[in-house]
Amino acid sequence: MSAIVIRGGEVVDRGGRRRADVAVDDGIVKAVGPDLAAPGGAQVLDGAGCVVAPGLVDLHAHLRQPGKEEAETIETGSRAAALGGYSAVVAMPNTDPPIDSAGAAREVLALGRDALVEVAVAGAITVGRRGERLAPMAELAALGVRLFTDDGTGVQDGALMRRALDYARGLGVVLAQHCEDEDLARGGAMHEGAWSSRLGIPGVTSVAEEAMVARDIALARLTGARLHFLHLSTVGSVDLVRRAKAEGVAVTAEAAPHHLVLTDAACASYDPTFKVNPPLRTDADVAALRAGLVDGTIDAVATDHAPHAPEAKDVPFDEAPPGMLGLETALAVVLSVTDLTRALALLSWQPATIAGLAARHGGPVAEGAAANLCVIDPAVTWMVDPAGLASRSRNTPYAGWKLTGRVRHTIVRGEAVVIDGEARR
Repeated sequence: MSAIVIRGGEVVDRGGRRRADVAVDDGIVKAVGPDLAAPGGAQVLDGAGCVVAPGLVDLHAHLRQPGKEEAETIETGSRAAALGGYSAVVAMPNTDPPIDSAGAAREVLALGRDALVEVAVAGAITVGRRGERLAPMAELAALGVRLFTDDGTGVQDGALMRRALDYARGLGVVLAQHCEDEDLARGGAMHEGAWSSRLGIPGVTSVAEEAMVARDIALARLTGARLHFLHLSTVGSVDLVRRAKAEGVAVTAEAAPHHLVLTDAACASYDPTFKVNPPLRTDADVAALRAGLVDGTIDAVATDHAPHAPEAKDVPFDEAPPGMLGLETALAVVLSVTDLTRALALLSWQPATIAGLAARHGGPVAEGAAANLCVIDPAVTWMVDPAGLASRSRNTPYAGWKLTGRVRHTIVRGEAVVIDGEARR
């Protein structure tokens, strides 16, 4: 591992903005300041016109391994993450088999050791993600698992969710809920509204999400446990979380990039690429989510990166699995709806704190800090080409879009894993 000097950039972190070079060696930041000398043999990276920031942290990525390697592997998913500026991702547990035991978690953690970014593991709340009995959360927590979710399904049994929250509080971990009442959502394939009626596609009412958000806020208030809401998508959900935070309930929330820029009108093409769960909603919902970014109701933007092999999406809309790619496009999409500093807070240090990764990721770019960094060119424009993405899958909703802002370099554990937009291994 050679020393690295990033020259000519502007450092942006939670402490503010300043012009400075950044020197890295032995996995840590050695110096931050003007006109730093490069020691012999050091790798010099061009940061001119760029922002040097803490690496991004994704709270919500589906890496598919084990079980669906035809769609993604930890290696290909981590490559996409690195190209997107991420230094860490949290792998969701809805794999096959699910991550509901210490053995399953060890397998994914072992696969992640050779990944381009740090791969943290989320554990399932219930065995098999079936919502019937709690997974061995203490065993998983002993391995370092800090986030637990049955993502893909919400825990339907309120009494079981209460027990899980009580247990999580004692362990000092966070439960993350996919909020969807299955009885209210059953049979739906897109948002229930004017477009679903026009297209003849069964819809999912916003109430399916909001009912569970309301229930779980009440349970978090009752238990005092920390609760994180995954991929919120509706006006009502944002309002419920805003009021809960005002009361002091220990809740955090994320939004996915696609819910910030796409609406249910995109489904008019009947293209299954635009089928996602929760579904794309209305203009009013998009506006509410964007307002939540500004006022702090939404703490993080998480990709919900959900690759599917092409043949899986090559079926009628209502039969296709839900999900979209997100890791390589998230930064540019978020920059299209908010300013750079807020985007970095939402994509880096705030999700790092929620995920329990703040000791290594998202911290200030300062001497002695872990060298997990990204160098962003905020002005460059680029065209999204599905064939040019690192994922094994191609289900991006942004094909052909012209985006502004892209990562030039990514440094993980002191190693330059992306240089000039190219992954190095």
